This record gives sequence, C-alpha cells and structure tokens, in this order.
Amino acid sequence: MSEVFSFGERVEGYPVRVLNERTVRAGAGIVFLFAIVSFMNAWLTGNFAPTRVFVVGFLVDFTIRIFVNPRYAPSLIIGRWFVRKQQPEFVGAPQKRFAWAIGFLLALTMLYLVVINSVVGPINLFVCATCLVLLFFESAFGICIGCKVYNMLSKDRAQFCPGGACEVESTSTGSGGLVQGLIVVAFAGAVGVVASGVVGHNPRAAAQPNTSPTPQAPIDPAEVERCKVPEFAKALGHEEMWKLHNNCK
Repeated sequence: MSEVFSFGERVEGYPVRVLNERTVRAGAGIVFLFAIVSFMNAWLTGNFAPTRVFVVGFLVDFTIRIFVNPRYAPSLIIGRWFVRKQQPEFVGAPQKRFAWAIGFLLALTMLYLVVINSVVGPINLFVCATCLVLLFFESAFGICIGCKVYNMLSKDRAQFCPGGACEVESTSTGSGGLVQGLIVVAFAGAVGVVASGVVGHNPRAAAQPNTSPTPQAPIDPAEVERCKVPEFAKALGHEEMWKLHNNCK
C-alpha cells in the first residue's frame, strides 16, 4: 500500500526518488496538445465548453500525480506507453512534485474561474498562457521552469535534472552562432513578408461580393448594455474578440 501512495521510484544508484524524464516529457506533450486545442477553440470561436472539459481533466490528472502516484496519472500512462522502448532518463522527483504543484494550483484557479463561475477576462488569458508556457517548455525543450523556481525557494538543490542541467551551468553553442542567428532573423522576416501579403486576401469573397441588404433586427436596450465592451478589452485591442466570446455582434 505504501508503494501505491508514493511519489517517484527507488532506483539503485540514486539517493533520492526519481521519475523517468522521457515519460514526464511525453505526458507534458499530451497535456499541451489538449490544452492548446481547447484554448484556441475558445479564443477563435468563443466556445468555452472544451476548455471546461479540459480543465476538469487537467485537475484530475495532476491530483493523481501529486496525491496518489504519478504511475496512475492518465497522461503519464499514455506517455509511458509511447516511450516504452526508449532508454529511461531518471530525474529527481522532489523538484517535479513542486513543479506539478504549480500546475495543480493553476488548474484549481481555472476550475473556479472558467468551470464554476464562467468568468471571461484577462485573468483567464494569463492563467491559460502560463499553463501553456510551462507545458511547452517541458515537452519541447526538457526545461522544467517549476524546477528552477524550486531551486530558488528550497534550501535543498534539485538533483538529477534533464540533460545534467543541475550540474552543467552553461554549454557552448559552437562556432557559427552569429550566422545561425541571422538565418533565424531572415526566416522570420521572410515569413512576415509572406504573411502581410496573404492576410486579409480572400479571393472567394472578392469574386462573390455580397450586395444583398442586411435586415435590421429591433434594438434591445438590455442586449446593448450586455454587449458593451469593457475597458480592459479596449485596452488590449480585443474589442471584436470580446464580442465573439460573448456572442455579441
């Protein structure tokens, strides 16, 4: 029973409990996929139903990770299956538990805001963006931002970080760093030029202009008051996005 409710594994040669970093990154990637899909669905269509479902699933997953055992968390079970034939890379469990506790608190915040109270505002955007950044850095680069916060707050430094980051302070990028940087800048500039040429260009709309008159619906004063754009949306330049999210025309 003690091994059922535990955090991390005992592996010979490691003085602290550890987790398989490959499984952790795979799980982060799976959660990030569902997070970005639900976030963009809410952002572009104003439909928050997928976001509410994701928040509940996210909270359940992280509750199991922290308070039961990471072995039984659904995202890590799936991630473990995908990387089952890869060589394990063990990392310290204490810093991961702290990092996941941050995710758990963010999930609780989103549960209160989005699921229980259906709040729409900049606080949602901030919390969601924070979750996405943490998940993306974990899955894409193997950088655990929460683990770095753990090092700043804990007297016991994190041990066995991904890629030996706890032991290696910095690594050389080798020769050609300036050239590589210029390539990235040139690529971004080229994409920007292409984007400026295609944004707002809709050949179908140009070929079939809409000349039919639009019937005017009677004006409802209560609806006008409900759809009054708040100052924070105006300050962010998101008037139209706010109207979309609140089903206002």
